[in-house]
Amino acid sequence: MPRDLGQARSIDAASERPAAAAGLSDAAVQAIWTAVEDLYRTGAYPAVTFCLRRNGQVVLNRALGHARGNGPGEGTRVPQLRATPDTPISLFSASKAVTAALLHLLAEEGGVDLDRPVVDYLPAFGAHGKHRITLADVLAHRGGIPSFRLPQAQRRIDLLADWEQTVALLCAATPSTQGRQAYHAMTGGYILGEVLQRVTGRPIREYLDRRLRHPLGMKHFTYGLPREHRDRVAHNYAAGAPVRFPVAGLVQRQLIVPFDEIIAFSNTDRAMDAVVPSGNLFATAEELSRFYQMLLDGGRHEGRQVMQPATVARLIRPVGRAAFDHTVKLPIRYSEGLILGGNPFGLYGPMTGRAYGHLGFMNIFGWADPDRHIACSLLVTGKAILGTHLLALGRVLNSIARQCRPLRAAA
Repeated sequence: MPRDLGQARSIDAASERPAAAAGLSDAAVQAIWTAVEDLYRTGAYPAVTFCLRRNGQVVLNRALGHARGNGPGEGTRVPQLRATPDTPISLFSASKAVTAALLHLLAEEGGVDLDRPVVDYLPAFGAHGKHRITLADVLAHRGGIPSFRLPQAQRRIDLLADWEQTVALLCAATPSTQGRQAYHAMTGGYILGEVLQRVTGRPIREYLDRRLRHPLGMKHFTYGLPREHRDRVAHNYAAGAPVRFPVAGLVQRQLIVPFDEIIAFSNTDRAMDAVVPSGNLFATAEELSRFYQMLLDGGRHEGRQVMQPATVARLIRPVGRAAFDHTVKLPIRYSEGLILGGNPFGLYGPMTGRAYGHLGFMNIFGWADPDRHIACSLLVTGKAILGTHLLALGRVLNSIARQCRPLRAAA
């Protein structure tokens, strides 16, 4: 950790607009950035990238730290590679928002009806009483299969890269939480992706390219990462306080294997070759912010209607009130694909009841807040569950919410 963060800072000055162009003061923008720098100073994250749009204008597009070479235990044996705003980072579970958007786009085209049972498109899914579970149920974490219920001997990390076997296991699974809200950490994405591929007859990557990646002008923003970009990718690291019982057991039930194994696997070629709809979309912070700006603009990007307004409206529409989630053991409010904010305090800061977005493993955030006219993303490479970084993270969210005051009344 350098004393002078100028040695660790990278700014895309060409993309950043003056604060006044976004209806902010220079002091407000500086206060937000100072909070991000303080988060980096906790030492929990070898790399932090951050992008904030306000009123459609990029006001911050910056990075701190190293993509590789300055992580826990690396010392001098790994050459240092500075993180930049163009560094691709795995979104982990923040990928779910993009996969959900693809299913809503497929419904917009008439390919699926989200209110129809999954078995209409994937007949094998009906085994053991799952025949009434709808696509909307899976999107809203009510699909009954929140985790892989496998014997210990069958819990192997490379299962996540074996699409056909994973889909077969989930189709054959007995539901454990049917009708109840339980976060589907990895499972739901494979079912949604398999339905999309059967309906379209094309790989999910191709559908993502056609409907979102190319229309939004993204360089990365795809499941996995092409080999030609891996020399710049940010590695992930176990960080923070050691993960012990009972948290360790909860994490392993959702992610198949222990915490550290998931992190190590995420840095391998096998993981970057794979398609994991719930967890391995790679993007920059600016690209994720751009996606949420499109949603904030009613599905439009640079004059092009990428998603119909009615499609966006359903994607962000709450599915009931906040309810106890039987996976994370906390009250959460979902839409059909997104995690929603709350009042007086929510996942995206204070008084963010109309905000929507998604979190990723751990402390990755992408969200939009229509009251504040912001589209924001915070990508980090330290996978820390417990530690003092949580206080600094709370201060970042608080600073964004307070410095970007709600504009809803004036809109």
